[in-house]
Amino acid sequence: MKYILITILLINSLCADYFDKASEAYGSGNYVEALRLFKLSANKGDADAQHNIAYIYENGYGQVHQDYKEALKWYKLAANQGFMHSQNNLALMYENGRGVEKNYKQAIHWYELSARQGSHSAQLNLGDIYYKGRGVEKNYHKALYWYKLSATQGNSSAQYNLALMYQYGEGTKKNQVEAIKWYKLAANQGELMAQYNLGTIYHFGNGINRNYKEAAKLYKLSANQGYASAQLNLGVLYFNGQGVKTNKIKTYKLWLQAANQGNIQAQNNLDSLCQESPWACK
Repeated sequence: MKYILITILLINSLCADYFDKASEAYGSGNYVEALRLFKLSANKGDADAQHNIAYIYENGYGQVHQDYKEALKWYKLAANQGFMHSQNNLALMYENGRGVEKNYKQAIHWYELSARQGSHSAQLNLGDIYYKGRGVEKNYHKALYWYKLSATQGNSSAQYNLALMYQYGEGTKKNQVEAIKWYKLAANQGELMAQYNLGTIYHFGNGINRNYKEAAKLYKLSANQGYASAQLNLGVLYFNGQGVKTNKIKTYKLWLQAANQGNIQAQNNLDSLCQESPWACK
């Protein structure tokens, strides 16, 4: 019994040593060496190492060529050991047909296993499955359930999706207070669409008092990330002097940015602005 215990401890020690050295190689960009060392640990059943091998193959880092079939193989090994991150990534591969034919049934199976272990990414992805009806009938109630679990863990995409569902009454009654709450949480994490949507709520007074200053602040955050609709609306605020000082030069720059992304309204606005105030368009 002591011999078996000592042997197990020795194997675990070796696995940890391989894993640590592999992690160092990965961090320094030596992905071939990282892969070799991770495999030494993975072949002894280390699920973390199996997951990392799969991840390297999936993304094709450095001199390691992208290989979805190899990634699938290693994700399966880790997923079958209950490793929730591999379960989520394996589900993604089934959903998107990477290294295997698309199979929504398998995707849902692995998402659920991962989501029930608390993976906020799997909860988000499962919410998307039910919201969009990918391989199943659309079910807003189930989508709301999974989005809320993910959002409560701080997943900004889930927070944004949850806000949308409360705003438009999908799977629940319309609730502008809840929508604003979740938009704020997502916006504070940098979700550009949440910043924009919350900006429009303040801009147009949808369910609350108008607040042009707050709208301008949120539009700026989204516009700075390159979102054309936010650039358009922020330009309108500068044009009208709402929440900010009137500044047609800034209006021109913002509308030009939006127009260059193909925003038709911004293109039309630019024509009118440059005819009315040509000095602003230089």
